[in-house]
Amino acid sequence: MTSSVFSRATGLHDRLDRHWLVADALLRRLYGEVPALEGWLSQVREAVIRAARNRTAALADLDARRQAETDWFQRPNQLGYCFYVDRFAGTLAGVRRRLDYLAELGVTYLHPLPLLAMQSGDNDGGFAVADYRSVEPRLGTAEDLRALAEDAHQAGMALCLDVVCNHTARDHAWAQAARAGDPVYRAYYHVLDSADEVAAYEATLGQVFPKTAPGNFTPEPSLARDGGGAWVWTTFYPYQWDLNYANPAVFLEMLDVLLHLANQGVDVFRLDSTPFLWKAPGTSCRGLPQTHWIVQAWRALLAIAAPGVLLKGEAIVDPDDVVSFFGRDEATGRPAANECHLAYNNGMMTALWLAQATGDATPAHALLDRLAGRPRQAAWITYVRCHDDIIWDALAALIPAETLHRVSAFYAGALPGSYAMGAAFQADGGGAPSTNGMAASLVGLRPEGRPGEADTDAALARLLQLYQVTLALDGLPVLYMGDEIALTNAPLASVPAGEGRWLHRPAMDWDRAALRGGDTAAGRCHAALRRLIQVRAGLPALHGAEPARPLTGLPSGVLGFERVGTRPLLCLANLTSGTVTLSLPIGPAGRDVVAEEDTDLAALSLGPWQARWIEVRP
Repeated sequence: MTSSVFSRATGLHDRLDRHWLVADALLRRLYGEVPALEGWLSQVREAVIRAARNRTAALADLDARRQAETDWFQRPNQLGYCFYVDRFAGTLAGVRRRLDYLAELGVTYLHPLPLLAMQSGDNDGGFAVADYRSVEPRLGTAEDLRALAEDAHQAGMALCLDVVCNHTARDHAWAQAARAGDPVYRAYYHVLDSADEVAAYEATLGQVFPKTAPGNFTPEPSLARDGGGAWVWTTFYPYQWDLNYANPAVFLEMLDVLLHLANQGVDVFRLDSTPFLWKAPGTSCRGLPQTHWIVQAWRALLAIAAPGVLLKGEAIVDPDDVVSFFGRDEATGRPAANECHLAYNNGMMTALWLAQATGDATPAHALLDRLAGRPRQAAWITYVRCHDDIIWDALAALIPAETLHRVSAFYAGALPGSYAMGAAFQADGGGAPSTNGMAASLVGLRPEGRPGEADTDAALARLLQLYQVTLALDGLPVLYMGDEIALTNAPLASVPAGEGRWLHRPAMDWDRAALRGGDTAAGRCHAALRRLIQVRAGLPALHGAEPARPLTGLPSGVLGFERVGTRPLLCLANLTSGTVTLSLPIGPAGRDVVAEEDTDLAALSLGPWQARWIEVRP
């Protein structure tokens, strides 16, 4: 046995000793009443060991480096980039050809949105998966995915992939078998046999798409038994069937999917719709304890087979609940890093947009306090925009409904004085409609040739302010495709009826990107963002371990927080259209690390929509 093979075998043995007991305890808690449990647990253990032994030498080496540097994803040089493959570069091969463009920007974390084989026709932008082990043919092949992972690793980038773990497409092989009458696969899904059962569940459930896909169940006669009815659980769209994780076979199937994709070179799994995995009558069926046990078990098992791989929770829930997806200590109930390594900081993203619309930083400061309980070993995904709508009701626990409705109307351009060019989306139960639109359009940037060119300076200032604040928050910041060149909304004619989210899913404008070195809106935005990214990479205070702490005593129109380090860093942002002068009782002097100039903290000036990073000197 060679030394490297011996080392890998020893490492696997050590990881089994460390993590199997954790996984075993969680799985017994979930499935302790299931017949033949011991045999099933043996299958789980064998699957993990087999995957570990099949891991390539290159991936095992990457695992070893990340085990030696467990904070790699929290370091200030980390930067993500999120995009739809077809909108960005056509195919996976096209993405590989664009890696140099991303490397120039400073990208170290690549997140192509759903690219696994998807249902034909309506597929929720790829979130209706027909085959977890195949790539959507129009985007490429499984070999193209492996090649992208290899090229990304060579370029110093980690590859993140969406795994839609809550549901499959109606035409997934499991669902097809269920519709054909196979009871084994019928049990892979939540199927109710009576309208009364449906009504009992609906009484406590919310709705995700109340206008375009109301309700949580869809009649499916092909699943009926003994001449009765059948309703399949469909939290999202009728063609997305929710998986039944009370069935241990489903857990093992999805574990196999994760292990398979990890061995293709995937570094991070975005677990789509994480809160919905477990269902129980009389509850909201969101974020139940069993959901957390499932994800914790996946983490422990992946730590055995692929210890360099991370889990990212997509949990758009109340700010007080989202921290729970990092994990909790069983004994104390306090946050602990035993579940998702990463989670979306949707609350702060939404609060920043709200702050710009209202000119009031108070809610954002309050939210920073509430989110500071994150475990130090985990990190937020921070972002300005993403492929989804901005859901104002995500802040309903913090913000009066009247304010949320007003902000929604502001970004739809429906209030006097609004500069925004967004569009209202649907709302659940009379809540505030959410907002669609690219970041550049929401801050008021007009496409070339449209009225309002005089607002370009203010619009770019607002966009760059949002990014400068986001880059200074604790976490791994992710740019949404096109924001670096201030790309505006997709043409309205290209937005499908009833699915307004395609407004902020335009095709990448490579002609515009080619102007990134010039004095255009695209060039100015790109240059300013590159500067921020480069400066951020050299600031130890922006390491993701320590939370951002809100500053007190500021005017309501100024957002401010501190990042602690050997040289503390202040992030300050003026949310108003006028100049503000601050007197900060922190020290006699500071340095604006972006402008590279000394500042007087007793008379610190912030121009309209300006953000500044101030390093505090002793």
